[in-house]
Amino acid sequence: MSSSAAPRTLFDKIWSDHVVAELGGDTSLIAIDRVLLHERTGAIALRELDRVGRPIADPARVFCTMDHIVETRSGRGDATRVPGGEALIRETRARATSAKIRLFDIGAPEQGIVHVISPELGIVLPGATLVCPDSHTCTQGALGAFAWGIGTTEAEHALATGTLRVRKPKTMRVTFDGELDRGVSAKDLSLALISAHGSAGGNGYVVEFAGSAVRALDVEGRLTLCNMATEFSAVTALIAPDEKIFEYLRGRTFAPRDELWDRALGHWRTLHSDDGVQFDREIAVRTDRFAPMITWGTSPQHAVPVTGRVPRQEDSGATREAYERAIEYMGIEPGAPMSSMMIDGAFIGSCTNSRITDLRRAAAILRGRRIAEGVKAICVPGSSAVKRQAEAEGLDRIFRDAGFEWRESGCSMCFFAGGESFGERQRVVSSTNRNFESRQGPNTRTHIASPETVAASAIAGRIADVRSMVS
Repeated sequence: MSSSAAPRTLFDKIWSDHVVAELGGDTSLIAIDRVLLHERTGAIALRELDRVGRPIADPARVFCTMDHIVETRSGRGDATRVPGGEALIRETRARATSAKIRLFDIGAPEQGIVHVISPELGIVLPGATLVCPDSHTCTQGALGAFAWGIGTTEAEHALATGTLRVRKPKTMRVTFDGELDRGVSAKDLSLALISAHGSAGGNGYVVEFAGSAVRALDVEGRLTLCNMATEFSAVTALIAPDEKIFEYLRGRTFAPRDELWDRALGHWRTLHSDDGVQFDREIAVRTDRFAPMITWGTSPQHAVPVTGRVPRQEDSGATREAYERAIEYMGIEPGAPMSSMMIDGAFIGSCTNSRITDLRRAAAILRGRRIAEGVKAICVPGSSAVKRQAEAEGLDRIFRDAGFEWRESGCSMCFFAGGESFGERQRVVSSTNRNFESRQGPNTRTHIASPETVAASAIAGRIADVRSMVS
């Protein structure tokens, strides 16, 4: 930046690099570097392009995976428990092959949840624009990209033209400063932020996460933090790339190599918010006294420390109607200790918390222990690569010995679409990102938390503080 240039945010830099045309009213035509698809929505977008006779502008920039409705039990093939799912899988495969886009099919070594495989393959890169018809595309902003979720109609436009019409959002910086206590992770930062500022706190903003606690996170922790920007209602989130990101990307399948790597690295090191830049909103959070968090109700903002109690309505931040409905649905009492709630299920998986570091942390809690009698516990790695690595490290044996089911990669019971689910009124502690009514099955009651808290709760048979199980 020259001495006369006005300071800019990281987001402003990426935005200006991708403006194709100014359309007026804070709206621009933005160049799209990568389009990601999955079988639940990809088949629809590709079908519509075929129907109107429009080719994909640049198939090399488009990637598709099978993740949302695939079976996660071994020997799965094209089987799925989702009504109509097999037809969607077959159609996605046929249309992706016909369009000559890169497909990570069932059984492929690269297959996995779209927001897990994109970083691990180097599809998402610092400074890039990336879209996917999936609300948690914001996850990938952790690598310094402008990545956001779109609808299938927008996906068709991005595929056909390599551009999208976008209204420029406002900017927010959330600064987490301080050290994290043992047992506290990025998931707890997300839940603490949302509980304090509401599930609509980020509405209309691109959120940049910053501060010493964010810099201390590993790459996968940053992915978790950005993942839950959707639950904050943000347009997306991003984190300035640093040496951790550059080393993570070096040698990845689709990352630049040789001279292109050196050129890219020179540009990536400019991708940060300038000193003195003004954001439209700032939030500062101290993390020194954070405890592991867990949700009590049916919104991510219904979260308290795991050592806390179900809040009274006046302390909950919810309207009386929403509070009473959440209390009734979850089958809990105001003032009840969270640790008093017995559980029926435990789930570790999803694009939020299914990476290798998530599994390592959960396995460290489970090692040498057994889950409580009557608890159904499932672990679903986020990608086939994560599964292979976990098995090479012996983590699968730790999960199995503790009583967990060990699955193939996929979205699995992150959401219910008519397939596999936890039971009616079952209470589940889950590492996923959403806990609204019936998210994990008809009338299933979901408490979202970190993988460590899920593991500790599965062992205790009730909601538990993982810090009591680590030295």
